[in-house]
Amino acid sequence: MRIAIVASHPVQYNSPLFRALAQRIHLTVFYGHRATTADQAHAGFGTEFEWDVDLLSGYAYEFLPNRSSRPELGHFGGVDTPDIGARLRTGNFDAIVLMGWFLKCYLQALASARKYRIPVLVRGDSHLNTPRSAWKRIAKELAYPNFLRFFDGALAVGMRNREYWRHYHFPENRIFNAPHCVDNDWFASRATESARACVREKLGIAKDAKVVLFAGKLVPFKRPLDVIAMTKMLMQQGFDLEVLVAGSGPLANEMIEAAHASGVRLHMMGFCNQSEMPGAYAASDVLVLPSDGRESWGLVANEALACGRPVVLSDAVGCAPDMAAHLGNRIVFQSGDVDSMANCVKQVLTDPVDQKLVSSVAGRFSLQAASDGIVNAVATVTHSQ
Repeated sequence: MRIAIVASHPVQYNSPLFRALAQRIHLTVFYGHRATTADQAHAGFGTEFEWDVDLLSGYAYEFLPNRSSRPELGHFGGVDTPDIGARLRTGNFDAIVLMGWFLKCYLQALASARKYRIPVLVRGDSHLNTPRSAWKRIAKELAYPNFLRFFDGALAVGMRNREYWRHYHFPENRIFNAPHCVDNDWFASRATESARACVREKLGIAKDAKVVLFAGKLVPFKRPLDVIAMTKMLMQQGFDLEVLVAGSGPLANEMIEAAHASGVRLHMMGFCNQSEMPGAYAASDVLVLPSDGRESWGLVANEALACGRPVVLSDAVGCAPDMAAHLGNRIVFQSGDVDSMANCVKQVLTDPVDQKLVSSVAGRFSLQAASDGIVNAVATVTHSQ
């Protein structure tokens, strides 16, 4: 089986999945853009950096020439790869997987695949709760039922993503499960007791302190200031709690000021590269993700679970129904409701989630599960041609 994957650029979450697939099939990944350190800063990280983990080993890949006059990831024409047609024509691929359709390179690949009669599957995490203007909703209602039929299969990463495809009347028998995942073993092997002790000692956190973690970009839609307000509320109830932040962004100073004004003990790690994240999870007792509907999934939840840490999620976060289905509704609160968030955090810390259950849920969103879904989907659509 020969599969081509078309992706915008190397991403730390996708590379482990590509390696897992490459062990089972003949895989080639075509990238449309070489992300710069400036691209990372513009994406909301607040600093220029290179990922400190290997994103390109273990699978075959090629960077296509990006012909865009303004090459970047933030707009439709920023990744323009007309050479993809020639690569698909000569590659003898059984199927193509697109990692979305929001950039020009994806539609170029889709058009070429239709021309050469190569089945096309698509994997993304769009859901219906993402805030959209009325005109955009109407336009999608009119266009998407027909447009999405250009794909031979949809690789659903979770419940809300599956609902998205159903909403636009995509055939049920062409929706396949390929859950969002991280390299669970990689995270688990690094989130050790020694890592917990090391990070806590470095930051001056006592061994027995209860710590809530916020991990991600400090941007408005992730609502990091809600974590400070929630912690203040629990402290007023006599609950001793500290806040650890692994991330950077434009709201960093506001978080520091809010914590100081509220008397909340705040530990700012700043931007954490990938190799630093297991230590951050290990040092905490629970991850809180208060984002609004623009959080299309929330892979930090997968990472936390892989590290053995429970999660508390806004109901607007894309992965909330998937995690709630297995960890229970007590981990989910209404977006923007700080009181509800505080109750969830208090429940999780006073009545801890069973570690076997945490590990079980992490296993449902694994590289194995995702690669199984993709391989099975390709086999199905190719046999139906």
